[in-house]
Amino acid sequence: MDIGQVEKIGKDLTENIGKVIVGKEETVRMLLAALFSDGHVLLQDMPGTGKTKLARSLAASVSGEFARIQFTPDLLPGDVTGMNIYNRKTGEFELKKGPVFTNILLADEINRATPRTQSGLLECMEERQVTIDGESLRLDGIFFVIATQNPVETAGTFPLPEAQLDRFMMKLSLGLPSKEEELAIMDRFMQEDPLKGLIPVADLPQILEVKKAVNQVFVHPEVEKYMVEIVAATRERTRVVMGVSPRGTLALLRSAKAYAALMGRGYCTPDDVKTLAVPVLAHRIKLSYGCQTDQEAQTLIREILGEVPVPAETI
Repeated sequence: MDIGQVEKIGKDLTENIGKVIVGKEETVRMLLAALFSDGHVLLQDMPGTGKTKLARSLAASVSGEFARIQFTPDLLPGDVTGMNIYNRKTGEFELKKGPVFTNILLADEINRATPRTQSGLLECMEERQVTIDGESLRLDGIFFVIATQNPVETAGTFPLPEAQLDRFMMKLSLGLPSKEEELAIMDRFMQEDPLKGLIPVADLPQILEVKKAVNQVFVHPEVEKYMVEIVAATRERTRVVMGVSPRGTLALLRSAKAYAALMGRGYCTPDDVKTLAVPVLAHRIKLSYGCQTDQEAQTLIREILGEVPVPAETI
């Protein structure tokens, strides 16, 4: 598969999702960049802004298995990964696989579950496998987690630990619509939910081929150095307790390659890095006490982007 085909599949998916989600093309493009580069996405916004609709629209646009977990305080890790259950008829334990054995997993309101339950996703998100009673089981070649969460200040929520946040390639927000977009939403949902009429426009073998094509996107050594300098700067700020990890550097690299392919290019540019730096890096840094807000972290990344020299060589 060539880059032109990747671009077309990306446009087809964006247009299909756009039949449900109004005016969020750039957010959808970043969501697809994460899908095409083996990442996962955390959607954070106030209730009712379309987070779940976006996840379900993507799932309906790609043929494959879809599962949804509604996270609640009483949910247990075994409810996520699965467990061995004793069968009284046979006198043996039988494996009951959990909802993580799917292609696209919607972890709805993930921060309403306890940290113990949240940790059930750590292994499967990073290693694409689940260990149940000492036995490791591989997940499918395509495993994409879209988690939604309400702001931590909302009643009844638990903040995600740093290890969990670091496993999300991007943290995205839909934001509130403009007046024009909200009018379009009203018109679109006037009769019925357009999500019910969505049909797949891509299949799993195509997504696998897309991933192979994305891996071939060229990254100039100067652009690689640019990424490393941005990440290194997050570790040198006095108000930063924990900077971006090497996993974050790799996430920036992989997502930039996927984003470039979605834009129809076989090479990355510094602008790709700038576009993705905030959603890929901001949620990975921990600021000193009293400064840890999404806005503060995002502002810090933007400050770093303004200070780190951009490669001047023509790429």
